[in-house]
Amino acid sequence: MLKNILVMVLFFSTSFLFSKTISSEECQQKEDGFVYAGGECINYAMFEGDDNEKLIIIVHGTWDEGSNVLGRYAPFAENVNMSTDLTTIAVALPGYSSSSLNKLKSIGSKEYNHQAATKEYVEFLEKLVVALKDKYESKEITLVGHSAGAMMSASLAGLNNTLLNNVVLVAGRYERPDYANEKHLLAIDVLDKMNKNSKFVMTYGTKDKISKPSVTKDFYNKMKTQGLNVKLVEVKDAAHIDLDMTDKNVEAIAELFEEE
Repeated sequence: MLKNILVMVLFFSTSFLFSKTISSEECQQKEDGFVYAGGECINYAMFEGDDNEKLIIIVHGTWDEGSNVLGRYAPFAENVNMSTDLTTIAVALPGYSSSSLNKLKSIGSKEYNHQAATKEYVEFLEKLVVALKDKYESKEITLVGHSAGAMMSASLAGLNNTLLNNVVLVAGRYERPDYANEKHLLAIDVLDKMNKNSKFVMTYGTKDKISKPSVTKDFYNKMKTQGLNVKLVEVKDAAHIDLDMTDKNVEAIAELFEEE
């Protein structure tokens, strides 16, 4: 199968990237690999499948602000693309790779903590997913999130329960932490609104010290009690970093489509 491969991975300094905002017009004038959503110009890497009817979107976790996350996640997106034959996109959230910081703070900001847990960020992720879905005229969306990306993806599954067909949650946080207030939105807040027709995968690593196995297993049990279609995946001896990129998790993503 011939595939059109688009990889936009840019290696510029943080000071250059974020010295100014990027308007909608400027974003649209850029080459492929950018989409304007929620007031931000978002950089992404895309690997195209046979068609774009089914779209897989990968959302990274927290890195130091300015990190070139696409340098790390583009190969992962390509691996998922090759394993599923489906168009797969890795996005760089605001403040990463060549994505703007027009309105939002980076989820890796040392000045503004816990951005990924806010309702504002979940709503932004919703707009980003919709923008990519519309751009590629896709009918079905699979969202793959790791760590903070998983936290936002789980919250989005309840905030807009008709948008996502499949949700893969890797080493996230789903309950309300001590710092949470009315600005925050966690999966537990919208658990009862999640779509029972959607498929969920929850992956944990047995040696993950950041999102301990019990965090995933406890919320998995709550999802099961809610009547959701959820599968639990264990990756033995795996730590937090790159857990989403393990063979076991990629296999779980591919199996979502083998069951259809």
